[in-house]
Amino acid sequence: MISLDPIGHVRSTLTRREHAPKQGHEGAPVARLVFEPRVILALANVQRGDELLVLTWLHEADRDTLQVHPRDDPRLPLTGVFSTRSQDRPNPIGVHRVRVTSIVGPAELEIADLEAFDGTPVLDIKTVLDRLRER
Repeated sequence: MISLDPIGHVRSTLTRREHAPKQGHEGAPVARLVFEPRVILALANVQRGDELLVLTWLHEADRDTLQVHPRDDPRLPLTGVFSTRSQDRPNPIGVHRVRVTSIVGPAELEIADLEAFDGTPVLDIKTVLDRLRER
């Protein structure tokens, strides 16, 4: 058995699936990640301008869906969810590439390009690595 304990949640003006862009870079409003006090030390060195991968639990997803029309376009053929970015999937883990626009406080980051809804649980964040710097 796997047990996940969210480290925070999303605060956003997006409250309904039909109002959210398909991808964050397609017009998502500025949002905030609000973290649990127990993980504040893990935010050390996160800075304005950083690019992060935010892992979320897409709590409004349909976990029984195995095929979708990509981008909800019925003109496109049904496709297995594992070859799409659909939130409807057996384990609805969202992966979002975002940019930190502001450090709001010790437990809150303002971010750009997040299409997740208000209240979405945050499971983890990871920095985006620049492959050129890794070498």
